[in-house]
Amino acid sequence: MQQEAEAFIHQCYTELGKSSQIEKRIAEVKDSIKHAGMYDHTFEELEYGAKTAWRNSNRCIGRLFWDSLQVQDCRGLKTEEEIRDALFYHIEYATNKGKVRSTISVFNPELEIKIWNHQLIRYAGYENEEGIIGDPASVEFTTKCRELGWEGERTSFDVLPLVIQIGNRPPKWFSIPKDIIVEVPLRHPEYDWFADFNLKWYAVPIISDMRLEIGGVNYKAAPFNGWYMETEIGARNLADEFRYNMLPAVAEAMGLNTRRSTSLWKDRALIELNQAVIHSYKEDKVSIVDHHSAAKQFQLFQNKEIQCGREATGDWTWLIPPVSPATTEVFHQSFNNRMDSPNYFYQEKAYKDWKPE
Repeated sequence: MQQEAEAFIHQCYTELGKSSQIEKRIAEVKDSIKHAGMYDHTFEELEYGAKTAWRNSNRCIGRLFWDSLQVQDCRGLKTEEEIRDALFYHIEYATNKGKVRSTISVFNPELEIKIWNHQLIRYAGYENEEGIIGDPASVEFTTKCRELGWEGERTSFDVLPLVIQIGNRPPKWFSIPKDIIVEVPLRHPEYDWFADFNLKWYAVPIISDMRLEIGGVNYKAAPFNGWYMETEIGARNLADEFRYNMLPAVAEAMGLNTRRSTSLWKDRALIELNQAVIHSYKEDKVSIVDHHSAAKQFQLFQNKEIQCGREATGDWTWLIPPVSPATTEVFHQSFNNRMDSPNYFYQEKAYKDWKPE
């Protein structure tokens, strides 16, 4: 930890223009690690670390706005109810009535806080003999929630509860108040029949199962959000065969020939599905970005990084959008996929080894 801590303090204080304070701060950190095996970040260090982790996130195309991240310091919270209230606040604050604010809430790294949810807001998935109702990606977690005592309405868009666990305590689940969740009913600017699908999606994707690493300190509970790029909803969540699989239904409603791939029915249906997502979010004044604008913003991010003497790292397979990637600048470039610190990392599902008593 000490090596990572020293490297972080050097980087942090140099970038913040406080080089004269480096030696003193490193001495404090060394002393804390020696006596407690741990050290605490100041809020300034935490804020810088969380923002820089976003800047270093190789799979994110939206990093132009890394420095605007709003950091909520929740390290003083100790109970499931306090954490629940902070997560409710995060949802409401980040949603901001549709004008989405990029936000992260960072919880105490020493309490072993586990947020079971993949995203704070996500739809349930129920498996039955006829197939799956709702989101197939949520079937496993929905089953865990039901084992804990939660029951949804078994619609295609039931919002799952928050599940919070501290250390080895029994996990607790909490329903999210409906009045803090903004959802967008999807309709198409030209096809009136599209509304008959009764599709909708939530306003803000708040990732809640990743680990934030800053200077050797691992924050295992640190949910964060940006705003949606339309392809995340229209080309993945609603279009993937292993998710809501809406392309055949959209193509049929368009009168396309779905028997032959040469008709490009999937491509044409995909475009209209994404068009509906953009149109609906824009009409409801909920923040969203199209993949062409996002690619241009990433180009600006790269240029800014070069001006600052840094290299914009990236995972090309994630940075190219899933719709018409060759029409964006990102497709024609290559990136160094080096993982710099601070950063966000995947971790095992919090409920992996949990079994009901």
